[in-house]
Amino acid sequence: MSVKRSEILATADALVNGDRAKDYGDATESFTRLGQMWGAILGHDVSAAQVAMCLAALKLSRLSQTPNHADSWIDLAGYAALGAEVSGA
Repeated sequence: MSVKRSEILATADALVNGDRAKDYGDATESFTRLGQMWGAILGHDVSAAQVAMCLAALKLSRLSQTPNHADSWIDLAGYAALGAEVSGA
C-alpha cells in the first residue's frame, strides 16, 4: 500500500509539533545549538537554516539508497517545515 501525501504531511506535523518537539525543544534553539557545535568542528559559522538544509540533505541521501522508506520521507517533510520556520520564511 502506498502512503498518501496527506498521511506523510499529517505524520510530519504530529511529530514536529508533538513528540519530537517535547523531546528536543524549540526547533530554533535546537538547530542553533547544533549549528554552533558543527561550527566548532568545521571552523566557520553554521546557521539554524543551514542545519535544517543539511538534515534534509541527510534524508535525501538515505532516500537515494532506499527510496521507499516512508519514515525518511516523513522526516524530510518535517525538516522542510522546520527549515522554513527557523529561516523566517
